[in-house]
Amino acid sequence: MGTFCSIIRFENLYELKRLCHWGPIIALSVIAICSAMAIIDAVLWYWPLDTTGGSINFIMLINWTIMILYNYFNAMFVGPGYVPVGWKPENSQDCMYLQYCKICQSYKAPRSHHCRKCNRCVMKMDHHCPWINNCCGFQNHASFTLFLLLAPLGCIHAAFIFVMTMYTQLYNRVSFGWSSVKIDMSAARRDPRPIIPFELSAFAASLFALGLALGTTLAVGMLFVIQMKIILRNKTSIESWIEEKAKDRIQYYQTKEDFVFPYDLGSKWDNFKQVFTWSGNPEGDGLEWPIREGCHQYSLTIEQLKQKADKRVRSVRYQAIEDYNGACCPVTKGIRTFCTTPCTEEPRIVLHKGDHILATRGLKHWMYGDKITDLPTNDGERIRGWFPRKCVEKCLYDSESDQPLDGEKKAR
Repeated sequence: MGTFCSIIRFENLYELKRLCHWGPIIALSVIAICSAMAIIDAVLWYWPLDTTGGSINFIMLINWTIMILYNYFNAMFVGPGYVPVGWKPENSQDCMYLQYCKICQSYKAPRSHHCRKCNRCVMKMDHHCPWINNCCGFQNHASFTLFLLLAPLGCIHAAFIFVMTMYTQLYNRVSFGWSSVKIDMSAARRDPRPIIPFELSAFAASLFALGLALGTTLAVGMLFVIQMKIILRNKTSIESWIEEKAKDRIQYYQTKEDFVFPYDLGSKWDNFKQVFTWSGNPEGDGLEWPIREGCHQYSLTIEQLKQKADKRVRSVRYQAIEDYNGACCPVTKGIRTFCTTPCTEEPRIVLHKGDHILATRGLKHWMYGDKITDLPTNDGERIRGWFPRKCVEKCLYDSESDQPLDGEKKAR
């Protein structure tokens, strides 16, 4: 009951605004369409008041909808949990192992990352999910993963109902001749029970809902598998990426280091219990974490600092030679630039001829970097994002390293 109250108790109107986004609108629309059509078709196919099987089928269908919505809203409104503003470790000497967030005016706790969308440092951030219009992190990781599990299961049940309803309804309306098959969708139902008529519009709606259910099963089911893989390793999507970059850094510089991910406890069951508990609340406070034997409490943050320093060394200074208005898919920058725009919610930055940018990574036709400006920004936030490669050229007086970008190095 306490968890339910925490869901429906909004601290401010901003929480309600999370629903006013294309992600929740689409997700809730799919849930509403599939649930409503499944309930209607269940009445047509397996009348719930006459048999025990029909009653169980109908109750299960309602149960799927309730559990899916419960975990969906729990993931959305409870949120991931944020690092307290002004937070710093108890031992002041440990600050040297942590990054400082100028926007939140606090140190980034281990496993936390700053989210541009939420504008806060998120505890154990996995990713910012547009479908819940919130981050997936420490407090809502379990609810988000359960939603990813329950949604495909509910859709499989709904898809079975759609198929059986269309089959049984059409079976009574098909008369087979020697040379043709005649389908009369307006024919009267042989069952005298007065229920919802299954007309052509109902058939089309059931077919559309079936497509949504199957598509959701495949897409969300794949996301569930990905989430479970990282949970059983006690990682997040960001940490998996950091680990890969650690291997690339060690191989690039041939330092002969041996980076060991510190939060993998060695047992899949122990890793599983870090997210899923009987109480529904994750273990710990989101600021300090159990680590495997032989690792340092700040092993991951130290690696992040090394990667940040490496990125500064390997970054390249560019100068804008064309204006760019920050469009996601610019039409005037060529068909290849238009068609290969990065599929990400990361921002694009506006460029004016003469601007300087410090590029940190790149694709064939796009680059990502920080805009160098002497003008102050709000809360010390950097201006960074993607921009077309054809709009810039490398500075001949580059004061940074002349090393190629990560994307260029790998492409060659």
